Amino acid sequence: MIEKIILTPFQKFVKIESFSGILLFGAMVIAMIWANSPFSESYQALWQFNIGIRTETFEFTKPLILWINDGLMAIFFFLIGLEIKRELLIGELNSLRKATLPLFAAIGGMVFPLCLFLLLNNSPETSSGWGIPMATDIAFTLAILKILGNRVPLSLKIFLTAFAIVDDLGAVLIIAIFYSTGIDWWLILYAMLPLAFLFYLSYRGIYHKYLSFFIGVVVWFLFLGSGIHPTIAGVLMAFTIPIRQKIDMESFTGNLQDIAYRFTQTKRDGLPILSKEQYEHMDELEDLTEKFNSPLQRLEHGLHGWVAYFIMPIFAISNAGVIFSGDMALDMPLVINIAVALFIGKGIGITLMSFLSVKLKIAALPEGINFMQIIGVAILAGVGFTMSIFVANLAFTDNSVFVDSSKVGILVGSVVSGIIGYIIIKSSGNPKKVPIQKS
Repeated sequence: MIEKIILTPFQKFVKIESFSGILLFGAMVIAMIWANSPFSESYQALWQFNIGIRTETFEFTKPLILWINDGLMAIFFFLIGLEIKRELLIGELNSLRKATLPLFAAIGGMVFPLCLFLLLNNSPETSSGWGIPMATDIAFTLAILKILGNRVPLSLKIFLTAFAIVDDLGAVLIIAIFYSTGIDWWLILYAMLPLAFLFYLSYRGIYHKYLSFFIGVVVWFLFLGSGIHPTIAGVLMAFTIPIRQKIDMESFTGNLQDIAYRFTQTKRDGLPILSKEQYEHMDELEDLTEKFNSPLQRLEHGLHGWVAYFIMPIFAISNAGVIFSGDMALDMPLVINIAVALFIGKGIGITLMSFLSVKLKIAALPEGINFMQIIGVAILAGVGFTMSIFVANLAFTDNSVFVDSSKVGILVGSVVSGIIGYIIIKSSGNPKKVPIQKS
């Protein structure tokens, strides 16, 4: 029973991310077909359509593509921030013993692709793309593992998720430090003041969702004008959300039993609605549930579906539509460089660092995992779709040729990594028999 309670939330996470990967793949296909169909002009026009507020004295408009990449993706990064905070406090990264292997794997998965990219790159104009092959798309990789079914032990999925979380943290830091230009430090200072206030409230265990939402919007606007990418505001906001419950299990169950008892003593008046007394008890129950819920967990649970099933597919449709034509301009060295850095850099980096950490007895392999499966997951981590495309847009803001070349390189590297990783994992272990549970 205890094992079931512990594993069910993670298994639900895997299920959501796996289906999200399928949606992402479908969105990518739709974008590619649409961008190369007779309706390609409508594809370009839609994402460049200006949306915003315009009056005689004030104007704030942005193309739809920027509302997605700067606005919706801030929510995506907010969710990443919640996941990072949870993992650091109570998850797979909350102790040195548990975090060592994923940490070493993530470092290898970031450093080796970066070094390989710089080693292969011969053009100063494309050198800013070094951050592109450092990312792993957790949704796509878990979707591929889902296809393998019982051949993949749960511990392997947990390992993949843990080092992908560290990978995401690295990507966030890289975006904040290296892909932000012309920084207005006064606006950053103004943004830090309300953030500091929320951190103080979080330290005191105080959380008001409407106040946090309002401050979040203000901080996002300040970051938007500061030169630091506004998605970083989403990550910082996530760290202000408290994880602690207001009441403990004993108080919750005691109050719950009291409300349930008083509810059974009420009388129904025969109408298909609650009586006034029953409604008051329901309000008490709602307040009690609110206090017992972790604010961070509730937000993560509520946003996960929206991000996985709406925001990420919308991002894919709006960003993956590379137009292929006879006269299209691609920087082939950049395409090859990114594809190789994703496939070989990730595969070697994660495998080598994992192997060294185990051999040096700094870390231990999780139960039920062999090194062949580590190699398979390492190669699978070369699927870097969402975050890699996001970084490519930041790296080559004013050069559409380099952006398109990066996207093609990401697609090639991700497809090759996905296929080879799938084959290795499939051949590295036998399907496990799942015991039939009695109802």
